[in-house]
Amino acid sequence: MKRFAEVNKARCVSCGACANECPKEAITIWRGCYAVVDVNVCVGCGVCSRTCPAGCIEMRLCDEK
Repeated sequence: MKRFAEVNKARCVSCGACANECPKEAITIWRGCYAVVDVNVCVGCGVCSRTCPAGCIEMRLCDEK
């Protein structure tokens, strides 16, 4: 099972803190509206979740097949 970050778009304030702290550069701010995670790049470290001031990023499990 692989972990990845999931953003609650409705709560995201698009501050960019998560994107700035992501060690793999897996997060971008889409059109200044909300953060988007590239799950193919995300390694599930959780740095973004701990960094987010809005608390809108949760770590999820993905069943890789």
